[in-house]
Amino acid sequence: MSVGEEVRSESGKPQQSLGTAAARNLATTTKSAPQMQEISSRWLLRNLPWVDVQGGTYRVNRRLTYAVGDGRITFVKTGDRVEVIPAELGELPALRSYEDEEVLGELSQRCRQREFGPGEVIASFGSQTDEVYLLAHGRVEKVGTGPYGDDQVLGVLADGAYFGDQALLDADAIWEYTARADTACTVLILARQDLEQVAERADSLREHLRQLRTIPEQRTNKYGEKEVDLAVGHAGEPDIPHTFVDYDARPREYELSIAQTVLRIHSRVADLYNQPMNQTEQQLRLTVEALKERQEHELVNNREFGLLHNCEYDQRLQPHDGVPGPDDLDELLSRRRGTKMLLAHPRAISAIGRELNKRGLVPETIDVGGNRIPTWRGVPIYPCNKIPVTAARTSSIIALRLGEQDQGVIGLRQSGIPDEIEPSLSVRFMGINEQAIIKYLVTAYYSAAVLVPDALGVLENVEIGRWR
Repeated sequence: MSVGEEVRSESGKPQQSLGTAAARNLATTTKSAPQMQEISSRWLLRNLPWVDVQGGTYRVNRRLTYAVGDGRITFVKTGDRVEVIPAELGELPALRSYEDEEVLGELSQRCRQREFGPGEVIASFGSQTDEVYLLAHGRVEKVGTGPYGDDQVLGVLADGAYFGDQALLDADAIWEYTARADTACTVLILARQDLEQVAERADSLREHLRQLRTIPEQRTNKYGEKEVDLAVGHAGEPDIPHTFVDYDARPREYELSIAQTVLRIHSRVADLYNQPMNQTEQQLRLTVEALKERQEHELVNNREFGLLHNCEYDQRLQPHDGVPGPDDLDELLSRRRGTKMLLAHPRAISAIGRELNKRGLVPETIDVGGNRIPTWRGVPIYPCNKIPVTAARTSSIIALRLGEQDQGVIGLRQSGIPDEIEPSLSVRFMGINEQAIIKYLVTAYYSAAVLVPDALGVLENVEIGRWR
């Protein structure tokens, strides 16, 4: 600006005082620490009991169990055609541990696709069972007869389930319930006749089925464990039965998983721009936050040890009406003793609230670290945005019993690793390269283990988009 030139304000009038833009050159601004939207409450990481693992591996020893065929079947959809993945047929009890891919592929090709409408009966109580049904999509109700002759829903099946599997081994098997489509269903059907025809040509399958039919029936408890022989209520001097408790010869081992990244900071930034906040500390803080978010995501979704993929088939429930009603939550809690927490996506929690409001119910809340957490039957329902929501607006609700003492779900970590800043989380200096960039290796080791199957339950295919 030249001498004598008059400074004018935005309105065009002569400026009568120092402007804010110029004044800021002499002022010290107040700054916040770097913020990030990814940080969540991480209730699972907070509440999971953590067990230190030596040697990076945790072995879960269990009592020997004879139960087989408790998996879920996966399908491939091409246009309107649905096919079962051949190896997935090994989840059927009759084909468990059978691994001839060529034979399984032929059985897969023999599966017939059929569509059922809502309310249509798929199989009737008392009729002969000669086919196994593989449910590719939809919801099926198992309907029985109540004590007074009325219909009673025994359970609900959904995507990936199968029923009528006893037909493959027992020619005299009959339906013990009526299977009725609750929604439009896509079903693949494998007949016993097709299995026998393939077995006539495949020696390996014929021998496999022969061995299954000749294995003596084991005396087990309701959990599939070998029964312990006991004498009760006797008098005199009868012979006392001899027994022992057998262990699983191949117990599952959980190896610690890893999450890593290399943080890079230019030495000029670390040297000159550390006031009022330390740049290295802030970079590490945000990196560790992102690492923990990923850690919780893996604990929920990892196919090896994640909660959603490690829940036993008989602990997976389907909502009776699609939406998460109080009856579904009650059934989820009834499947295990001492449920300590429920995990649900925030949208699923909203859907629970809507269903409770329809019945005039108001859930109690508890204070957890200054947060009001809703409860059902005294069990807190914690939000977890790591639980996926599908394109069809469905999600899952997870129920957990926690701790080693209660044979529950535990987190696994190894404390005392080099350069540790938190248990099982380390930051190692990796040196400075030719471009004067400082590098730090940030590492977290973790996993989760389910000690007994009923410690973990999942209410699947919960509809969160229905408003009426």
